[in-house]
Amino acid sequence: MKFYSFEEQSREAADEFFMKEAYKEALLAFDKDEVPIGAIIVANGKVVGRGHNLTERLNDVTAHAEMQAFTSASNTIGAKYLHNCTLYVTVEPCVMCAGASYWTQISRIVFGALDEKRGYSRLNPQIIHPKTEIVGGVMSEECAALMRNFFLKKRLK
Repeated sequence: MKFYSFEEQSREAADEFFMKEAYKEALLAFDKDEVPIGAIIVANGKVVGRGHNLTERLNDVTAHAEMQAFTSASNTIGAKYLHNCTLYVTVEPCVMCAGASYWTQISRIVFGALDEKRGYSRLNPQIIHPKTEIVGGVMSEECAALMRNFFLKKRLK
């Protein structure tokens, strides 16, 4: 497990660095013909969980990137609560994933692109745990472009 230190850099630089890691997960989903959303969970500068959408491969509507990352992180740290952890996800969480984040009690959520159709902030903004800090728009252009390219590819088939 790698440890990344950003003591001398800003929180914004760390958020962009880790969003790039989540973006790599989204590319894995894209390559598997899954909706290209990727997520990682970071604790104390360490990536403790990774995930990308696997709903088609697993034939499971709950196999979203965030859900995969929550399970991975919980297994890594040996706890169901993700205190002092940050979720980085390329697209704003849906209501299901936002609700799951509530139960994990994750400290921060950093997302890339807004999901104007199915994002939690449009459908149920109160579903996030009240102590969870939310940061949106990190690498939003790149994350949104990946989604657009995926669905354009689908429409052209």
